[in-house]
This record gives sequence, structure tokens and C-alpha cells, in this order.
Amino acid sequence: MTVRIGVEEEFHVIDIESGELVPRAAAVLHRLAPHGDAFATELPQSVVESNSGVHSTLDGLLKDLKTTRKQLDRAASGLGLAVAAAGTMPLARPEAVPTALDPRYRRMTAEYRRLADEQLICGAHVHADIPDRDTAVRAMCVVAPWLPPLLALSASSPYWLGEDTGYASWRTMVWQRWPTAGPPGCFTGADDYDRAVDGLVASGVISDPGMIYYDVRPSAHLPTLELRIADACPRVETTVLVAALFRALVVDAVAHIERHGSSGCDGHHEWLRAATWRAARSGLEGELVDPATRLPAPAPTVLRGMLRRLRPALESCGDWETVRSLTEETLARGTAARRVREQAYGGDLLAAVDHLAAETRGAYRRPSDGHSASRATGTAPALPEERKTAGIP
Repeated sequence: MTVRIGVEEEFHVIDIESGELVPRAAAVLHRLAPHGDAFATELPQSVVESNSGVHSTLDGLLKDLKTTRKQLDRAASGLGLAVAAAGTMPLARPEAVPTALDPRYRRMTAEYRRLADEQLICGAHVHADIPDRDTAVRAMCVVAPWLPPLLALSASSPYWLGEDTGYASWRTMVWQRWPTAGPPGCFTGADDYDRAVDGLVASGVISDPGMIYYDVRPSAHLPTLELRIADACPRVETTVLVAALFRALVVDAVAHIERHGSSGCDGHHEWLRAATWRAARSGLEGELVDPATRLPAPAPTVLRGMLRRLRPALESCGDWETVRSLTEETLARGTAARRVREQAYGGDLLAAVDHLAAETRGAYRRPSDGHSASRATGTAPALPEERKTAGIP
């Protein structure tokens, strides 16, 4: 059976002139109404979510995501706005962005206060077909150790409220403050998992199963396993790469469970939070915790080892050559977090915002090109010539 995938991407709505987040998501969504349910609101009024179709090929997924971004760009630009896919935006003020009017979001804001007020973050979520709910729950244990490298690939949020945090993904630090965020626990099957979720709801800590914010979880309404660890990615090809790797992890996990009848998990996931922190701190520009050894190793070593491990699954999906090429290009280029810092060299955060918006709409330019560079207040370090981004065959 071909494992199909779908992607939800979240986008910040920003004012073109100031570069700040603005609570104009509803206005953008109004202009997108002819596209039906492909777009939706999120907790802050500065975020729009897109929902892709279901795809068997990376080519189909890429075309879908590019179309979505063009539709968003047209809707926003007609209002003097722009959209940007990134974990956080460099310029933001929580007091300027109220919660969406949805009653559920209003209740969450009243209950969680500052957590909800500061939910000015965007992620990319990937859904992959799964045979049944029992398999989905068991597969979580198999794929969970390999999710921090996917976070490192997607890292795009070094700035928070105008300051450089020193992290590649500060979104992860903001997100993990929620009571049910982070690595999943170990469960014997769907009944065990559902009892745990029911217990959390009964405790009053969360209001509904939709507030299970694990890095990976069985979907509450679809026959899929859902990846939730990744930052939103400015370059659409990075989103496709993360989706392809997650699909391969799911294919590999299902095959493992079918062979052995269980996940084979040792029940020890405490190291995963540390591995996630390491990925959020370093991105691809430092060391990661290697899931195979649980020891530190350079990010390229970990990613290439992951590809070797997943090659049979990637080949079975027809994704091997594409994923290998995109991985090498991403390692050579570095994370979006690195590119944002390069654009903001000298303190020009508006240049960094322009850069994120440009990459989101597919305008990949060298730092010296375009109007953002002309506003730079310092001299950015020289960068090597970037190779042309590989297309999806």
C-alpha cells in the first residue's frame, strides 16, 4: 500500500512596511474564501493555516504547497500584508495580537493566560497514512527517537520579540511550555493511549483530546500518524523534505511492528527531551544527539546516518534520489535560522523579515540582492554561491 501524506503549514501575517505581526488573519481568510476549507484560522489572529490535499508523490505535494503559497501571497498582498512561514518572526508584540474569536480559543486564552498570549509561533505538521490506530500508537515509539533531526532540518526561529535567543528553534522552547507538549509516552496500543488521554482531560489540565501536543500523535479524526515537531519552513522544499523523511520513518516503523508484533521500545524516552533541546539549540550548525548511539555527533553525520537507515523505505516510496539530493543541499546551505541571522547582521531585523517573506513566496535570492539588503545597517559576511535548489522529479 502506498503511504500517502498531507501537510498543514502555518503562516504569520505581517505588515509589509513595519515587518511586525498584525491581527489580520481574518481579512486574509476572507479573501481566500473561494478556496473552501484549504485555509483556516489558528489561536492568534496573526496566523493562517493551510491544509494540503492528500498525495502519493512528492511532486504532487510540492505543486500543491507552491499553489497554496501563491494563493496566500496574492490574498495578503492585496491588503498591504505579507505572509511568512517560520517558527517565529523577528518583530512581534504579544499585546498587539489578540486571540482568534473561536470560542475554544477564547477558553484556552482564559485558562492558559500568558502561554496563549505568547503563542506567536508557526509549525509544519505532516500526516502519513497508518493501517489502524493500534499500529499508529505503537509506531510512535519507533519513530520518536528520529524526530529531533527533523526539527533540526526545519529550524527557522532564532529571534523572539526582537532579540536573538541563541537558539535555532526558539519556537520549540515556547511550544514546550504547554502541559502536554514534547516527546510522546509509551503505550501498548490504542486503548492504552486513549485511556491516558481521557485521564488528562478528566484532570482538567486540558479541555479536549485536541490539546495533546506530542511531537507525534495519532490523529484524532484521520487514519494518520501526525508529525508536530517541525518549525514552519520558509523554503517549501524543506517542508517536502521533512514530509518525505517522516513518511519513510512511518513505513519503516510499520514494517518493524509487522515483523515483531510490537514496537520493541525499551520504555525509556527521558533522553528524547534532551535530544529535542539539542536540536532546537543547534539546528544543523552544531551537534545533535545521534538516535542510534544517544551520543553527540555532528548534524551532517546524524542526518546521513538516518538516510542510510531509511534507504529501503525511501526507495519503496520512490523518494530516495530526491531526499538524498535535498538533504545534501540543505546541509550545504544551513538552516533557515542561519540565513535569518545573516540577513539581520548589524541589527536590521526588518531585512530578516523581508527575507523570510521572500523565501516563503519562492523568491530565493542571495543576500546582496533585493530591497532588504539595501536597508542593511552593517556589512553581512560573505556567503558562498548557493546551488540551485533541486526540483522534485
